[in-house]
Amino acid sequence: METRKLLLLLVALFHVFSSAILTESQSMIGINYGQVADNLPPASATAQLLQSTTISKLRLYGADAAIIQSLAGTDISLVLGVSNSDIPSLASDPSAAANWAAVNVLPYVPSSSISVVSVGNEAINSGDPSLASGLLPAMQNLRTALSASAAAATVKVSTVHSMAVLAQSDPPSSGAFHPDLAASLTGVLGFLRDAGSPFMINPYPFFAYRSDPRPETLAFCLFQPNPGRLDAGSKLTYTNMFDAQVDAVRSALDGLGFPEVEIVVAETGWPYRGDPDEVGTTVENAMAFNGNLVAHLRSLAGTPLMPGRSVETYIFALYDEDLKSGPTSERSFGLYRADQTMNYDAGLAKPSSSISNTASASPGWTQSAETCVPVVTVQARVEGRPRQSGERCYLPNAVGSPAVVGLLFQYVAVMLLLT
Repeated sequence: METRKLLLLLVALFHVFSSAILTESQSMIGINYGQVADNLPPASATAQLLQSTTISKLRLYGADAAIIQSLAGTDISLVLGVSNSDIPSLASDPSAAANWAAVNVLPYVPSSSISVVSVGNEAINSGDPSLASGLLPAMQNLRTALSASAAAATVKVSTVHSMAVLAQSDPPSSGAFHPDLAASLTGVLGFLRDAGSPFMINPYPFFAYRSDPRPETLAFCLFQPNPGRLDAGSKLTYTNMFDAQVDAVRSALDGLGFPEVEIVVAETGWPYRGDPDEVGTTVENAMAFNGNLVAHLRSLAGTPLMPGRSVETYIFALYDEDLKSGPTSERSFGLYRADQTMNYDAGLAKPSSSISNTASASPGWTQSAETCVPVVTVQARVEGRPRQSGERCYLPNAVGSPAVVGLLFQYVAVMLLLT
């Protein structure tokens, strides 16, 4: 009888614990909503789509009132954006910052959950000195304006950077910021530390592969099985480019004296289509990268320098943006088409979701028990053959992940029943 009671208690604890882990892992995954397009669906349809997925965060590049309102009362939090062109006025005039907050934030909180306002996008190394010099005062003035309202006092203020702010990133332990940006960055980082705001950055393994398009680099960038890369400085081994890039940022922050500032990945993604001279731009690769990224974040494995916790990450992007200039890849990062059908399945749809229309299925995709994890071996790709049914998908088996915890509880339960 006592054994049965203990078993029931274990089962109850398992459900509570695994539910908490799943909630935490899902809360790490967000998505970017770019709007350089003329065919996007209504805000209400986008809100419905998001709620059919496990995405819990949405990043805007502006402050679209319709989108903000459409997500009121949901569990989806928002990152709003101040355009680079608004930085000079916000920096020079506190009343301009107060007006921006009054128009774009205060009418919507707390009904809509706004977690962060990003002042500018990749402004500090934009090449415009006025943006770099005005960034910190603009952030300070906006923070003051938000703090004046009880409803907006918890909204964080930050800014987003490209990986170009790093002078060195390989190996990750050598990560360091460009010396000519150090003065501007030190002020911004001091602000982030004091305000408890994150350092937001855009690492793209796709661009790393584009500069080194070897099969072994592709496997490393797509979270696929590979020998790993030893960082001689830290003695840590890296099995994917995403972790290596994030840890290079961590090393740079620590080296400048800001170990307490958290990292948020504001953008990362992989285009599913490109021009003939754009290497790696296939549905297969995009699905592999984003699917395995989602699985990696859900595992709560973390990075070699920051194990046991996932970095909050925003995938680029929700929809294709048909009006973007540049190569075809720039218009081909969307997980969804404008009609809300999937370009491919990255494993983000809720099990009960009715929005499951995908592009025509390709051989070589498989479904794991936890999430859709596409893995095509590099050898299979090079030989041009489909993935064989005997090959298995790759999922990080991190201690603390729902799968591993479940196995542990099942083992203990069986042992108890046998006693």
